[in-house]
Amino acid sequence: MGSGNDSILDMYLYETNTLLEQLDGILLTAEEADTFSEDSVNEIFRIMHTIKGSSAMMEFSSLMTVAHRIEDMFFIVREKGMDVVPETTRPDLFDMLFQAVDFFRGEIEKVENDEPLSQSIDHIVNKINSLIDKIQGNPSTPAAEAPAEAESAPAGEPSAPPVDAVNQDYPFGIHVFFDEGSGMENLRAFMLTNGVKDYCGDFVTSPDNVESDPSTSEIIADHGFLVWFRTAEDRECALPAVQGGASVREYQLVEAAKPAPAVETPASTPAKQPASAKADAAPPPAAKAAGGQQHAKESLISVNLAKLDQLLAVVSEIVITESMVTSSPDLKGLRLDNFTKSARDLRKLTDDLQDVSMSLRMVPVSGTFQKMNRIVRDMSKKLGKRAKLTLIGEDTEVDKTIVDAIGDPIMHIVRNSMDHGLEENEADRIAAGKDPVGEVILSARHTGSEVIIEIKDDGQGVDTQAVLNKAIRQGLAAPDHEYTQKEILNFLMMPGFSTNTEVTEYSGRGVGMDVVKKNVADVGGTVSISSEWGKGMTTTLKIPLTMAIMDGMEVSVGGSMFTIPINSIQSSLKVTAEEVIHDPAQGEMVKIRDNFYPIIRAKELFCMDQGCDNIEDGILMWVESGEHSYCLFVDELLGEQQIVVKPLPSYINSFNVKTFGITGCSILGDGSISIILDVTNVYTAAHNVY
Repeated sequence: MGSGNDSILDMYLYETNTLLEQLDGILLTAEEADTFSEDSVNEIFRIMHTIKGSSAMMEFSSLMTVAHRIEDMFFIVREKGMDVVPETTRPDLFDMLFQAVDFFRGEIEKVENDEPLSQSIDHIVNKINSLIDKIQGNPSTPAAEAPAEAESAPAGEPSAPPVDAVNQDYPFGIHVFFDEGSGMENLRAFMLTNGVKDYCGDFVTSPDNVESDPSTSEIIADHGFLVWFRTAEDRECALPAVQGGASVREYQLVEAAKPAPAVETPASTPAKQPASAKADAAPPPAAKAAGGQQHAKESLISVNLAKLDQLLAVVSEIVITESMVTSSPDLKGLRLDNFTKSARDLRKLTDDLQDVSMSLRMVPVSGTFQKMNRIVRDMSKKLGKRAKLTLIGEDTEVDKTIVDAIGDPIMHIVRNSMDHGLEENEADRIAAGKDPVGEVILSARHTGSEVIIEIKDDGQGVDTQAVLNKAIRQGLAAPDHEYTQKEILNFLMMPGFSTNTEVTEYSGRGVGMDVVKKNVADVGGTVSISSEWGKGMTTTLKIPLTMAIMDGMEVSVGGSMFTIPINSIQSSLKVTAEEVIHDPAQGEMVKIRDNFYPIIRAKELFCMDQGCDNIEDGILMWVESGEHSYCLFVDELLGEQQIVVKPLPSYINSFNVKTFGITGCSILGDGSISIILDVTNVYTAAHNVY
């Protein structure tokens, strides 16, 4: 029972978070246009309707009530059009909706942390009610209307008519009885009502206030629940919702001319969609239920990330085992044509299996990028700075765990750009020949084995002298030492370092670039900062794709084996001693296609005893990654191999081996271990050594 409830809660959290992200995007677009399109109004109505229904089912009353009131508001807007919202009221409407999204997110976070939900929601309900009054043109109505009263009928609709009046207009009914002892009959009736809306929007119910009045449970348990329709055709269309309703024991068709069993409450107001709403429901009700929308839901499923991790682990072991079988020493010297053909087919299938299992974990960074729109919007308002966010390459796909890990770092950097990147006033920007509206550019791109994410602003840049002075004051820098610009910028990522002179809502809490650096390092990435005074600042995150399986080229140095990622290799070449050029610092270079590339000897870099010293005895691997291109000198090229990336043990990582270009290891088919090299860090390490 517990696990069933957990899975329902997981589904609720997943669905609600997804809807809130959609809502954020709709609101940002609408605020820019200063109006809601007809599609946006319908979409917000649907989102609120869904959140209201699922929250009621989960008994999260605070979420349900707020969603219900916003749904009521957008019912009016949907019926009467955006003209009903005065232009002077629109900024308040957008602010209230953003506040509502934050409220929902806060409540969802409480649910996730198993904390009690908010008891007092009057502040936001009052805001919504006040706006509803303005939209309806009767601001004299008290804003602090009780939520319970508000829920009994959508704003702008008449109070509940007498039973006889309802039955004259809605004479065709369905009398529903739920399973005995099923409990929460009022919520079951509410969910049934939601189901009926998918088939027919024009009906009334009795009792009518099942959603907000738990005491109706007893009435429904004793007397049943009634749904009344204008025509027999409407009732016929809605029957599938009743037949498929959860916990429905039986139902009867009744008509007002033949009085139905008495129900001891007033009948309801018309449901949220009266007769006029029927016109915009173009497809017939039955077709809507069985059509594209339902199919779309069935074509997507959410999967626990832990299960995908298990799948990838199994696929990794299959790749290793397949390699061990095909390269078994028992097969050496044997001519096995059929076995070789089958092994080739098996390799193709394991490749396909690997690609599919990897693609399951890959998600676009657009979700993370889009959230930054909201950060820029909120900070623009609070700091009084006009700014726009430009997104580039948001379709770039990254492993799900990476996307989750980089969300916070990107948010910190965007906030930094807004807070003390962009100039305080527009006059300074205009004087510097810039657009008065500041720009933050967020971009993502693939470079084979890694994803590069850049956060760039066109603000004032970093005052390197001020940073250096502060670093000296904090004891991080020596007063008499000359530092390069890059070294000075690196101080920004030291723990506790902040250039802000005062604590603001967005910065100066001791949580800054040092946390960004740590979070990115946790997923094997690096952070670098570049800046030009007066022109702006760029923060670059380089993050590995963390592909658990990759194609690599096996090379040997002495008795050790190394793997170089295939996508970093340009070519391999043999050279003579005469072709090697020595620079004044005793470095070695080689000319390839009219360009000169430095030679890095793996034996010297890793301080190995064995290995070739004579350039003619070994082979050069011309590699490239990002801005670095060079030739790695190794003994022998062993061939291409599909490898499974295994992380290095933590005690080895404590020696900072990553800075020497060692990124992990792999088990080969014969059981031996190969060290995986990171082409970028090998270059950096060699630069430091030489």
